Amino acid sequence: MAEFGELGARAAQLPCQPGVYIMKDAAGRVIYVGKANSLRSRVRSYFQPANSHTPKVLRLRESIADLEFIVTSSELEALILECTLIKRHQPRYNVRLKDEKRYPFIRVGLNEEFPTVTTVRRIAQDGARYFGPYTSSWAMHETLDLLRRLFPYRTCGEDMERHRERACLYYHIRRCPGPCIGACTREEYREIVDQLCLFLEGKGAQVLRGLRNRMAAAAEALQYERAASLRDQIQAVERVIERQKVVSASLTDHDVIAFARSNGSACVQVFFLREGFLIGREYFVLEGTSEEQDSEILGSFLEQFYSEAAHIPAEVIVPQVPDSALVIASWLRERRGRKVTVKVPHRGEKRDLLHMAQENATATLASLRAEWEADEGRAVTSLEELRTQLGLAETPARIECYDISNIQGNHAVG
Repeated sequence: MAEFGELGARAAQLPCQPGVYIMKDAAGRVIYVGKANSLRSRVRSYFQPANSHTPKVLRLRESIADLEFIVTSSELEALILECTLIKRHQPRYNVRLKDEKRYPFIRVGLNEEFPTVTTVRRIAQDGARYFGPYTSSWAMHETLDLLRRLFPYRTCGEDMERHRERACLYYHIRRCPGPCIGACTREEYREIVDQLCLFLEGKGAQVLRGLRNRMAAAAEALQYERAASLRDQIQAVERVIERQKVVSASLTDHDVIAFARSNGSACVQVFFLREGFLIGREYFVLEGTSEEQDSEILGSFLEQFYSEAAHIPAEVIVPQVPDSALVIASWLRERRGRKVTVKVPHRGEKRDLLHMAQENATATLASLRAEWEADEGRAVTSLEELRTQLGLAETPARIECYDISNIQGNHAVG
């Protein structure tokens, strides 16, 4: 650790401009990333007398060996850069999503002539549409199975310009419209994909209107078999929509976010409301929250979640004002291209929804903690059994394995 005097002197020389500061330990690892409207004021505060800091900041301060900074043109730009660096380095003293892997998305290849529907873990600026993130791969694949039944789409990598003589099994079981054999035109296939995207956006009423119009047009053109197929599709979509929970006709495009904390862990619950329906929910576990204020946890989550989210709603409902609320709202507006409101409701149906999300976050965290404790108990039992079997004096704290190769028992390497 560098002397506080040296670090304090360096902090005093930082510019009074917006930016990001990066703290490293003696091994060169990034241990904390922060943003500031004034780099000098913010970083100098870390080197004030110890009685003005939380235990977490004191531990951080003891670990700092080096300090870097990046000046930005605005506080908004600093927020974006901070979020990028936290995801890249996963600093131990930052609030961060527990699962380091990227969450999966559904990708609809609208940039393709006959769009495919696939799963990815990274959003690219390639003209495709992305939906997610999903915290559960199982839930995402369940969604894909449902979409396949409601809006049959191709999953093959066939060249659509070279028509096949025979269709695959998916065509015969009505899970693909068969563009590879010319059973549907490019325009007809695109209509299916457009309906699929609207359904994923939660615009069920718009999907049904489109399907009914197509059914009426088919019947008028005496295409009775196609009209009957569209009728069956309409009924299937209606059954799915009926199972969705009606929340409010006035809440058309909202995310409701609440979180619970217990013994150093935090669980965030997100409800997705579209056209008055609760179309889905996801939970996220955060690390590094034990000594943080609720407003700091909420602000960090909003930054990390919406930096990856495929859709930004018109309004985000939260339990309290997050850190850097105005900057976050400006950033969300920039990402969405239209106004975004971050609101703390005090009464009415929005408050009731927030309470419901809070209860779900509390219940989810309790369930997760029970799982973690059970896993920890099994690990302790297994290590104790290993100690007994190997005749060790103490329970092993670390186990190393070495792989070697040899040629018929000789020339071992590894």
